[in-house]
Amino acid sequence: MASGSKKVIYAALVGNALISITKFTAAAITGSSAMLSEGIHSLVDTGNQVLLLYGMKRAARPADREFPFGYGKEMYFWSFVVAILIFAVGAGVSIYEGIAHLGHPVEPGNPTINYIVLSFALLFEGVAWYLALVEFNKVRGKRSAWRAIRHGKDPTVFVVLFEDSAAMAGILVAFLGIFLSSFTGSHVYDAVASIVIGVILATVAWLLAVETKGLLIGESADPEVIEDIRFIIDHQPEVLHLNEVLTMHMGPQHILVNLSVEFSDECRATGIENAISRMDRAIKHKHPEVIRVFIEAEPLGRNLTEPADDSSNQRD
Repeated sequence: MASGSKKVIYAALVGNALISITKFTAAAITGSSAMLSEGIHSLVDTGNQVLLLYGMKRAARPADREFPFGYGKEMYFWSFVVAILIFAVGAGVSIYEGIAHLGHPVEPGNPTINYIVLSFALLFEGVAWYLALVEFNKVRGKRSAWRAIRHGKDPTVFVVLFEDSAAMAGILVAFLGIFLSSFTGSHVYDAVASIVIGVILATVAWLLAVETKGLLIGESADPEVIEDIRFIIDHQPEVLHLNEVLTMHMGPQHILVNLSVEFSDECRATGIENAISRMDRAIKHKHPEVIRVFIEAEPLGRNLTEPADDSSNQRD
């Protein structure tokens, strides 16, 4: 796991923990529904960062007899749990609080405290968002942002970026709702702001769930990795035909490769063994994230299970 991802998560963890305390304090003093929703949002984000760090620690455990391919998918599981928590706790409570305040309005207090807290929160969240964006840009390389998210194998990068983006949007919405309520004297705007914050969180939760689902089920390696593997195998003198390439990410930096290869009829057992050993070394040298390579010697023409286009890597 990249150390940069950990630094981004730690920065977001400390920032959200401090921000949530100040937001809850401001909400208790002023009675603002939008500020209360923002406090819940920051508290959920704090818990999410703890879960991501826990998932990274669990995923780093070495393979054992019970899990021979390692624990890398724990990272995907805990990222999915984060998406559920954002939806169930963050979005659910925010929407509930907004609807409750519409039916039972609370006399708003002095909004000055809310403005101060939101201003500092926007500053801290902006710093965390910038750090997450820098790390995300390192990972995505020359790919577009959307393509990098769709094809990314390390969910910690885009989970933190999504959370921080939603946090900044929520702060701006809360600021607008509190300002309009103070300016007009109507509690409706503050309550509606709380509902809008809930909708933002629900949208982010849905996007995170969609993006981590494919990884959790078992997503193939990037098309570039598959093409490199094909190139290596096709240029081995003992290989007549590469039947299929099956890959699966067992973790952000752990790829499982299974190959079906037809060897030349003139190639004897010793030659096949040497060729397999050479291909294994070449693939792992080109892509160190490939941890296991299984090569089956099979003739062309059997009923293959590989999809027609194995370079496709789109998630549902």
